[in-house]
Amino acid sequence: MKIPLSYSLRNLWTRRLTTSLTIGGMALVVFVFAAVLMLAEGLQKTLVETGSDDNVVVIRKSAGSEVQSGIDRVQASIIETQPGIAIDADGKRMVAKEIVVLIALPKKSTNKPSNVVIRGIGEKSLDLRRQVKISEGRMPVSGSTEIVIGKSIAKRFKSGKVGEVLRFGMRDWRIVGIFDAGNTGFSSEVWGDADILMQTFRRQAYSSVIFRLQNPSEFEVIKQKIESDPRLTLEARKETKYYRDQSEMMAKFLRILGISLTIIFSLGAIIGAMITMYAAVANRIAEIGTLRALGFQRRNILAAFVMESLFLGLIGGFTGLIFASFLQLYTISTMNWATFSELAFSFELSPDIIWESILFSLIMGLTGGMLPAIRASRMNIVEALRGE
Repeated sequence: MKIPLSYSLRNLWTRRLTTSLTIGGMALVVFVFAAVLMLAEGLQKTLVETGSDDNVVVIRKSAGSEVQSGIDRVQASIIETQPGIAIDADGKRMVAKEIVVLIALPKKSTNKPSNVVIRGIGEKSLDLRRQVKISEGRMPVSGSTEIVIGKSIAKRFKSGKVGEVLRFGMRDWRIVGIFDAGNTGFSSEVWGDADILMQTFRRQAYSSVIFRLQNPSEFEVIKQKIESDPRLTLEARKETKYYRDQSEMMAKFLRILGISLTIIFSLGAIIGAMITMYAAVANRIAEIGTLRALGFQRRNILAAFVMESLFLGLIGGFTGLIFASFLQLYTISTMNWATFSELAFSFELSPDIIWESILFSLIMGLTGGMLPAIRASRMNIVEALRGE
């Protein structure tokens, strides 16, 4: 004979105040837990979606990013003539030699400078990035000091409108367009002509060579050919893997930090649930004795109190997730540790984060309710009926 679930729910409703406080504590912990995971997920998704699976990034061996890489013109020309590179409708190779440098621009909110990626692009750079669309203005004319900026740069930094001028590298650069790259890292970049930027920053080498594969399944063959060529000291990675590698360190740090903080906060929520359940046991001693006298077994009493505690955890988990989901409406920025530049991204709620958060809330509920439930189930029937 089992105790109906409605019995447990009515008891929680009777103690509305303590029930609400316990659910609120658990919801707060789940909110923090989900928020940190969403932060790491958003960062990783932003960088991974920056790349395309049929694009290849070639950089110097052992260089962690384009900022640290250098490819001289001879090596870039060798890469440019590799077989297996896709050809467009005009018969031109889908390859771009690019340069990446960092500059400091003042932010609108604080007026303090922050590092921004300046990408020198080639003729095919835009074609290689299907996710990048010009939303306002036009692309810069080749050989000029014109630039286009990502929508995140336009939103967060000063002088971010079409027609305005940015000054860096001892030159004035006129903004002729704003591009929308969606929720990708390109939205936090400034693009200009690669050759002009190389002259401006006195660079003798490109940072990377990007090309599209004619057949994505032949990546390993092309990778082996590039990396085994004695004339080259370069490595090739799929663009998606290149950006995923950039996100791993910071995403891992955020997850470790978030889980550590959540464990500390969860101790308070577990104690709150335990106090609530102990109070429930103390107030229902005679009731527990009556249930035992009616023939309900110890395991039935144990299960009823555990169900109450799990229900507290479940409601707290869903409440915390509902509030955490609103974080997706906000865009924040942080430093990309791979390039030491500012990167704007949004919180991202994934199915994995949802079930992990609910599981975590149930564990809190179970942990907080198990000892009071065991105490309730071990009560002597005679003493419980006397209210002792």
